[in-house]
Amino acid sequence: MIKPSKPLSYTVLGLGYAFLYLPIVLLVLYSFNESKLVTVWSGFSTKWYAALLNDDELLSAAWLSLKVAILTACSSVVIGTVAGYVLARFGRFRLFTLFAGMINAPLVMPEVIIGISILLLFVNMEQLFGWPEGRGLTTIWIGHTVLCVSYVAIVVQSRVRELNMSLEEAAMDLGATPLKIFFVITLPLISQALVSGWLLSFTLSLDDLVTSAFLSGPGSTTLPMVIFSRVRLGLNPEMNALATLFITVVTVGVVLANQFMRAQERRRAEEMRLAFVQE
Repeated sequence: MIKPSKPLSYTVLGLGYAFLYLPIVLLVLYSFNESKLVTVWSGFSTKWYAALLNDDELLSAAWLSLKVAILTACSSVVIGTVAGYVLARFGRFRLFTLFAGMINAPLVMPEVIIGISILLLFVNMEQLFGWPEGRGLTTIWIGHTVLCVSYVAIVVQSRVRELNMSLEEAAMDLGATPLKIFFVITLPLISQALVSGWLLSFTLSLDDLVTSAFLSGPGSTTLPMVIFSRVRLGLNPEMNALATLFITVVTVGVVLANQFMRAQERRRAEEMRLAFVQE
């Protein structure tokens, strides 16, 4: 078997990273471009960031998308954790196939179909029960949660199946209830999966366009919808400035989350080492 040389491997790796991240670097650089033409550099300037602060439509849409993304990430982690734990630990119970299919359906179903289905559900519910009244943050939040629960459930399910059950069995032998075992032992052990699922749900919700278009109403336009409508009329340097701010916030969030998970992992490893030493 012929092994590739190191220079070739590094070249391929460098090209791959360049393909992924060079457009983002260019976007950040052109956010400081003085020209109105996005692709023509005419000098360094921060005026587009100042213009962004005066763009009420863009800021309100960004704030709405941020609120929806945070709510979606939190609700998806709660529901997805329960679903993933059931799939991993409860075995093949009655209607297991139906339950697993319902959890995994949003992964393979076209987003247009999901958006139309949820919209029809809300329309019928409003006619029968008077709720929800119109379309807004609540309807978008529910729709995004439906999309993101599947991703969290899969991440949690895979993590739970990898757990060593000896700690849980030892706690059960010492008299701990299943509920206490879940919150005191299982949840800390799968905390990395929960953080990963939260970040993934946050990103998917913040980026969603199709479902938001179906479930939004007057006064509840999300950021992707505003950007899509403006880009159709031509590129705007304000978009580069806004994207740079989001990239900065997301990067800082990912770095902090990674540091938190590594610290938690080191702390658990140290606690387990001390526990074995004491034995």
